[in-house]
Amino acid sequence: MFYNDLNTIIFKRSKQMNNILIIYSTTDGHTLTISKTIANYLKTNSNILVTPLINCTKDDLKNNDVIIIGASIRYGKHNPKVKEFIENNLMILENKKNAFFSVNVVARKENKNQPETNPYLIKFLKSITWKPDIVDVFAGRLDYPSLNFWDKQIIRLIMYITKGPIDLKKTYEFTDWNRVESFAQKIINLSK
Repeated sequence: MFYNDLNTIIFKRSKQMNNILIIYSTTDGHTLTISKTIANYLKTNSNILVTPLINCTKDDLKNNDVIIIGASIRYGKHNPKVKEFIENNLMILENKKNAFFSVNVVARKENKNQPETNPYLIKFLKSITWKPDIVDVFAGRLDYPSLNFWDKQIIRLIMYITKGPIDLKKTYEFTDWNRVESFAQKIINLSK
């Protein structure tokens, strides 16, 4: 494993293996953590490139066999650049094996932790033309201490209304890492 820059991670294996690109859009860094975890599960079977969406090039897309996009949500929306990126690269995405995952705190709730029950993921998928081969949603992380004053207050109010945690001194990790591993296994099966 080596780092191409502060945000891009490359796991190199033999040339006979699949090349997998994991593109991420993150608000507070947790989508990168999930992306790295997926890469760790995949690294024995593939060459992996993990890169931020803003650094991803057409060559990155063309030179990989499998493309995974992960995106976080803040205040009910994915970064608009994710949709723009998908629409601008739709033809390449549709001609590759591919997957998409969303990361949001709403997915901490049992009735909203599946692709077909998570309102933000459903809304996003309806807004784009691309139909990923594999789709999943992972509960995120709420790190109150790292938030600015206004984000703390707004998110705390949202958590209060939705019966979530409200202690501003704590960090809450909701991610089901077994689900992340299961997603990676689906990618391995897809890339065979």
